[in-house]
Amino acid sequence: MDLATFERLLAPEGQELLAEIAERAGVESDLGLGTRLRKTHANDLVAAAVTQNHLRGKAASKLGVDAAHLYFTHDALEQATRHRVAAHRAQRLADSGATSVVDLGCGIGADLLAFARAGLRVRGVEQDPVRAAIAAANLRALGLEGEVEVGDATRTDLRPGETAFVDPARRTGKGRVFGTADLQPPWAWTRELLRERAVAKVMPGLAHGDVPAGVEAEWVSDGGDLVECCLWGSPYARTRRRATLLPSGATLALQDEPAVVAPVGAYLYEPDDAVIRAGVVAELAADLGGWLPDPHIAYVSADRGDVTPLARRFAVVGELPFREKPLKAALQQRRVGTLTIKKRGVQVVPEELVKRLKLSGPNRATVVMTRVDGQGRAFLVEPLRP
Repeated sequence: MDLATFERLLAPEGQELLAEIAERAGVESDLGLGTRLRKTHANDLVAAAVTQNHLRGKAASKLGVDAAHLYFTHDALEQATRHRVAAHRAQRLADSGATSVVDLGCGIGADLLAFARAGLRVRGVEQDPVRAAIAAANLRALGLEGEVEVGDATRTDLRPGETAFVDPARRTGKGRVFGTADLQPPWAWTRELLRERAVAKVMPGLAHGDVPAGVEAEWVSDGGDLVECCLWGSPYARTRRRATLLPSGATLALQDEPAVVAPVGAYLYEPDDAVIRAGVVAELAADLGGWLPDPHIAYVSADRGDVTPLARRFAVVGELPFREKPLKAALQQRRVGTLTIKKRGVQVVPEELVKRLKLSGPNRATVVMTRVDGQGRAFLVEPLRP
């Protein structure tokens, strides 16, 4: 979709077309609806409206009820921040005393919308004219104040009082980027921004060693999915590393707790991926009155079964043989036919092992296969409700 077509989509004809497609989608076939509409509207406008209707449906899981009123491109939707994550970041920034934000490379404006809703003055800068126009239209669609300009993020001067937000592109023509070397804008530019009032959204796989000195790295998971690492520039940093889980808002900051190591007790906890990536498993163990069964494995054990949003709980029923043949015999004795294997730190492929065991029986079981004090161990566990 080019800029001229998008502007026509915003005009009365385009709005009426969007409304009709939304109303008739699922009633008429896609082919029949498209064929009928092309008799009275230009082909490119119909194609743009049909695409928007499709993308609005696709965006609902990421952007909630707002999606029905917003505009997208395929690529920009893939890169857009989930609405709960954007809202969390915007509120934290507002609570930190910020009053004005410039989103450098704002795309279609998902973060811009969240900043505006949090009461911040917003300015978006976007090099792609179509995305810039979409971001401005999305602000208007939700009745939010803000300005969007076409420009190069790396050449944009910050205004007095502005906090910079940047979300470097994590995709190239070759696919997804997993390191800092291929980020755009360049990582060196982002690092320099973070010396001052700035916030950056980067990949969740960011290595601890890549976090600049004086910057807080916050790993965020949403609904159990680890989605990003948010870097808080020096003026906003409150710790070195942190894990935050949404929608609960539970958070755990690095305290440099010494790792207590002891045998598996009555309960096992499987930390959320944000806790693991932030390197705060020892802090979680301390909060739970527990310990690590192995200093290098991200399981926590305890003798009490506290409920926590930061980890899944399992009651330890007993220990099973780790080797395959005696494990099979022990499970057969329990008449287990449906088996779930969770593993960490051992050379086991759960799906392949389940196939090889060839179990049959009426009972279900969950087995944790892990390393304790450097040795492979297997534990029969019972998953507990949150």
